[in-house]
Amino acid sequence: MAAAEGPPITIVGAGLGGTLLACSLARAGYRVDVYEKRPDPRTAAQERGRSINLALSVRGIHALRAVGLADEVLRTGILMRGRMIHDRDGTQTFQPYGKDDSEALYSVSRAGLNLTLVHAAARLEGVRLFFGQRCVGLDPESGQVEFLDAEQQPLKVAAEVLVGADGAYSAVRSVLQRQERFNYRQDYLDHGYKELTIPPGPGGKHRLEKHALHIWPRGSFMMIALPNLDGSFTCTLFWPYEGPASFAALMTAAAVEAFFRTEFADAVPLLPNLADDFLHNPTGALVTIRCQPWHRGRVVLLGDACHAVVPFLGQGMNAAFEDCTVLTDCLRRHAPDWQAAFRAFEGQRKASLDALAELCLANFVEMRDKVGSRWFLLKKYLQVLLHRRLPRWYLPLYTMIEFTRIPYDVARRRARVQDWVVRAVLGGGVLLLLLMGWVLTR
Repeated sequence: MAAAEGPPITIVGAGLGGTLLACSLARAGYRVDVYEKRPDPRTAAQERGRSINLALSVRGIHALRAVGLADEVLRTGILMRGRMIHDRDGTQTFQPYGKDDSEALYSVSRAGLNLTLVHAAARLEGVRLFFGQRCVGLDPESGQVEFLDAEQQPLKVAAEVLVGADGAYSAVRSVLQRQERFNYRQDYLDHGYKELTIPPGPGGKHRLEKHALHIWPRGSFMMIALPNLDGSFTCTLFWPYEGPASFAALMTAAAVEAFFRTEFADAVPLLPNLADDFLHNPTGALVTIRCQPWHRGRVVLLGDACHAVVPFLGQGMNAAFEDCTVLTDCLRRHAPDWQAAFRAFEGQRKASLDALAELCLANFVEMRDKVGSRWFLLKKYLQVLLHRRLPRWYLPLYTMIEFTRIPYDVARRRARVQDWVVRAVLGGGVLLLLLMGWVLTR
């Protein structure tokens, strides 16, 4: 589709959300200019310890399919059919995500996916990409934006519509935060994250089960590992910043190795660069961000810029991709009434994303504390059994989040009703058994 005439839509941020939105808008007939503070990923080296793998699910796949990229991305991903739980003694237990491969996740590289999206956007007529341009100021009402390049040379842009897709530490949102009646809240976990790497085995063979997300749950902390196409695994530690089992407590190679031999003994032989990676890779923060409104004047926020969540449901990217589909549709339906489009976008997404933030925090506790317990395994078994027997009536909460496009708040509400009904039925069954026992003993 040829790009429309008139001023382009301006996007600040060429990360995952910004580049997918550029593809989506261009295919809808808009001209698009994208500005990014970082160097062009097509020529720049990847930052050490920041490649974190992502779990691509139905919402993200749907958004990629809408711009013709789903097949290309899935070819570079690895199907994960469930969780592989690693106990301290090395015992491994597999927990399937769903009833079959239609309910599975894909492990994808953040850096690789971003590169794919940049290339895709660059190929589209009407899309222009500008790297090394840092947003340093804007006027939401007039749409005037100012950037500085690497040599501190200013560039001023008049934006008809400006989309802030520049992440959790958004420069665009920081301007809106200084406006009256703009509500903003950020909550950091007491845990951070650090990346390690399990290299491939001989011949590029995976040294752990390939089609699983591996979890080492240890109560107040955990480690996970996601597979890569080259046979390696990207490991991520989620640990407290302070305390006896924390990043602050492990300051030497000997301390790191001793701790891992105690807590993650089966992983130690797979991590030849353990101490070096642990001591030199950066420690990242985990933050939840909520704000309102998501728009002001000619400006609208998207993705982590308005609703960053912690990564324990793997939905940050998927939710941002879903934003792209919804925002494009709202712009198409309401343009040139941008305010109506922005109101429709926020109205459709805000409650859903607020619910996701709470669900992600709850799932952190589940992953680190509960996945290894017998009660959790029994509960999961019953959920899968009910889903198989009554697929139209019973959908586990995790299934609704990962493998449907049901809004997150609706999914949470439905799960509560389902659980209430199941408890009522089970409670009635227990009462009936007690009554039968009383009758039979009379």
